[in-house]
Amino acid sequence: MIQVGRYNELKVIKEMDFGIYLTDGTHEILMPLKWVPKDTRIGDVMDVFVFRDSEGRLITTTIKPYALAGEFAFLEVQQANSMGAFLDWGMEKNLLVPFREQVGKLEEGKSYVVYVYVDEETDRIVASAKLNKFIEHDDIGLREGDIVDLLIFSETDKGFNAIINNTYAGLIYRNEIFDTIRIGDRVKGYVKQVREDNKIDLSLQKSGYELVDDVKWKILNLLKQKDGFLPLHDGSSPEEIKAALQISKKAFKKAVGALYKEQLVKLTDKGVELIRR
Repeated sequence: MIQVGRYNELKVIKEMDFGIYLTDGTHEILMPLKWVPKDTRIGDVMDVFVFRDSEGRLITTTIKPYALAGEFAFLEVQQANSMGAFLDWGMEKNLLVPFREQVGKLEEGKSYVVYVYVDEETDRIVASAKLNKFIEHDDIGLREGDIVDLLIFSETDKGFNAIINNTYAGLIYRNEIFDTIRIGDRVKGYVKQVREDNKIDLSLQKSGYELVDDVKWKILNLLKQKDGFLPLHDGSSPEEIKAALQISKKAFKKAVGALYKEQLVKLTDKGVELIRR
């Protein structure tokens, strides 16, 4: 079955002056000559992107769009007119976000997180900025500690909301962010908690012993770079620790305590000193 808006594995069955025809065994679909790779032969099997042209015909291409149907993506508005907003998604023709699928008016030159999908009425690929319609809220297949792929899509007073594994949504709390992140960033993260109401708390750092181990190595490496001394201690402010190590004061204290127990550092009123062996 042909999947519009996705890659399909099709077989070359005809060569014409204007292109080639490929099939899945049922449908014959044209690939215009401009996209046909050199040395393509009848019988070759190709993994190609399928879409509909302006006349509604199925077409295949070797061009790789920035996002497939069923995916969230951060795309730039190239044009906005009476039909809607048109996004650059790596194809010759831009991707339409109809007015009914916009949250506020999308502006030319700005980028937005959208969901790419195939419109049921027209079978054409379009996009929506109404992300909540496409996020799974009920059947949460995640557990605490899971490593996840995140796409940052909005900012609130509490922190940043992120799409999780192209399926769910969760929140990274502002006071637990120790590096710069922006809407549109794709980052690795961790599931901190799945609440009873199915809301998901996220973290950009590991938790528990794994976090302590990571921070220990970060402190040791920085000590070696700073000639064996860091001017950070119990009296240092969270802001000072965050600026130096991009971690919380709580994580710093746990890691320094572990290093002290392992006799790798000694603690003074002025800071942490590396014990040289």
